[in-house]
Amino acid sequence: MPFEVLTDNGKQFTGRHTRPQPVEVLFERICRENGITQRLTKPRSPTTTGKIERFHRTLREEFLDHVVPFESLAAAQEAIDGWVHAYNHQRPHQALHMATPVSLFRPHAVVGRDDEHPEQVVAQRELSIEVVEPPVLPPQGTAIEFAVRVPSSGEITLVTGRQRVGIHQALAGRTLTVWANHRSVHFLLDGHLITTVPSRLRPEDIAYLAMRYGARPAGPEPAAAALPRARSGKAVLAAGEPVEVDRKVMRDGIVCLAGGRYQVGFALAGRTITLRLDGHLLQQHCVVL
Repeated sequence: MPFEVLTDNGKQFTGRHTRPQPVEVLFERICRENGITQRLTKPRSPTTTGKIERFHRTLREEFLDHVVPFESLAAAQEAIDGWVHAYNHQRPHQALHMATPVSLFRPHAVVGRDDEHPEQVVAQRELSIEVVEPPVLPPQGTAIEFAVRVPSSGEITLVTGRQRVGIHQALAGRTLTVWANHRSVHFLLDGHLITTVPSRLRPEDIAYLAMRYGARPAGPEPAAAALPRARSGKAVLAAGEPVEVDRKVMRDGIVCLAGGRYQVGFALAGRTITLRLDGHLLQQHCVVL
């Protein structure tokens, strides 16, 4: 149990604004019976609970955006319970200097036990503090593997603001295996390669993904690297070597590439196609799912 809680003045949290006479609601009673200090915000002051509002964004970006509608309430509860456990036990928090919440949380003593059996209270406190071993991070340059679920939008965000990959919406709800290192990111479905994109991940991003998803050291690379990289970190390509890029066809049947516009056909509008640049040829490929 925590030492204290902070909430707004919603009727589920407090009955002090109930008319004609204030009452004690269940939440207040639970706090009182367990010795938890209940703190309430000033009315019409939403910024006081800004941390929980910011948590809502984290919940959307890291969980809800990556799932499809749940089959049942039980399935939803099981999924959220698993995410909450990972949030507290595995996910590093920048505000905690990359520690996990459970490694710093200290529970409250049980009410009414201090005077009766102080030695039992001390033992209970020691037992209730869970010791969590820090996650083992992969050595720098090591590839990792982990599973992700394709959201309904088809857009998978590995690291916010750094690596986002579009997967065909026909795969929404399916679980893909991600193979990633500092050069390439491969997506596989049931062992079959779906797509490969150049990696924008830095070493700290690889470590973050390892902790967030419980990633494991990867096996052999499932396909050739997206592009080799020079010491400067920029991709290099041998002269005359073919290259493939993915582009989404606009509603007028045109794709844009390196500032140029190319007509590929109205029938492919809205589809993502692969363009192959081979010498003086520009070839297009479209996988029908």
